[in-house]
Amino acid sequence: MRWQGRRGSSNIEDRRRSGSRMGGGGIQIGGLGLVAVVLIGWVLGVDVTPLLNGTTGGSGDGEWTQEGAELTEHDIQVGEFVSVTLADTEEVWAGIFAETGIAYDPATLVLFKGVTQSPCGGASGATGPFYCPGDNKVYLDTAFFDTLEQQLGAKGDFAAAYVIAHEVAHHVQNELGILGEAHQMRAQASEAQSNAISVRIELQADCFSGVFANHAGARFGSIEPGDIAEAMNAARQIGDDTLQRSAGRVPMPHTFTHGTSEQREDWFRRGYESGQIEACDTIGARSL
Repeated sequence: MRWQGRRGSSNIEDRRRSGSRMGGGGIQIGGLGLVAVVLIGWVLGVDVTPLLNGTTGGSGDGEWTQEGAELTEHDIQVGEFVSVTLADTEEVWAGIFAETGIAYDPATLVLFKGVTQSPCGGASGATGPFYCPGDNKVYLDTAFFDTLEQQLGAKGDFAAAYVIAHEVAHHVQNELGILGEAHQMRAQASEAQSNAISVRIELQADCFSGVFANHAGARFGSIEPGDIAEAMNAARQIGDDTLQRSAGRVPMPHTFTHGTSEQREDWFRRGYESGQIEACDTIGARSL
C-alpha cells in the first residue's frame, strides 16, 4: 500500500502518551492459553459494541492508562499509517456521500495502549478494535496489528488498512441510520436472532471496506499488487468459524456474530469489485 507522503487525518485522538494528538501531517507531538482467551474475546466482543443495548462501562470518555509512556519509532510509524489511512477513508466516504447529496461527518479514531474507556465500555487488546456510536469514535490499540500478523496470519499493511476501514464502515452505517435500525431489531429478538442481525451488520461493514478499497485505489493510486489479497486474507482469518477453531472450540453457527471466513472474504470482494454501496445490502439479502 502506497501511503507515505500523503496527508494524515486531524481526527486522531492519541491517548498513547499524555493525551497528545496527531494533526494533518501525521504525529505532531504468552502463551497459547492467553491467545485462546483473546481470540474468544474477539469472537464474542469485537465490533459488537455498535449494537449493544445501551451498555456503558468505566467512568466515561477521556480516561486512559499509560499517560506519559514513551512512543517507540514503531509506534510513531504505525500512528502515521493509521492517520493517513483514516484520511483516505474520510475523502472516499465524503465523495460517496456527496453523490447522494448527504454530508459525511467523519469519525474520530482513538489510539491507545493497554486499556482505555469509552461510552460503550472498556477497551483493551482483548476486545480488539471497535466503533462506539455513543461518541462516534473508533478505538484501536495498534498492538492489534502485531497480533493480526504474528498470531492470526494476516500479514501486510493493507490487512491493517482493512481493519481500520471496517471500523470506519460501522461509522458509515451509523451515519446512514443502519445501526439504529439494527439496534431496535435486536432489542426485540432472541439471542440467536440478535446474533444473526449482528452477522449481517458485520458483513456489510466488510463490503463497505471493499468499496473503500476500490475508491482508494482509483483516487489515490494507493493499491499495490497483493494488497487486495492481504485484505481478503485478513477477513478470512477473523471469521467466526476460524477464530473459534483457533480457540480450541467447535464452531457453533448460532453464536456467530461476524460471519464465517468465507462470508467475510466474499462480501469484501463484492464491495471491491462493484465499488458501489448498493452492492452491500446484507440486511435484505436472502442468503449470505
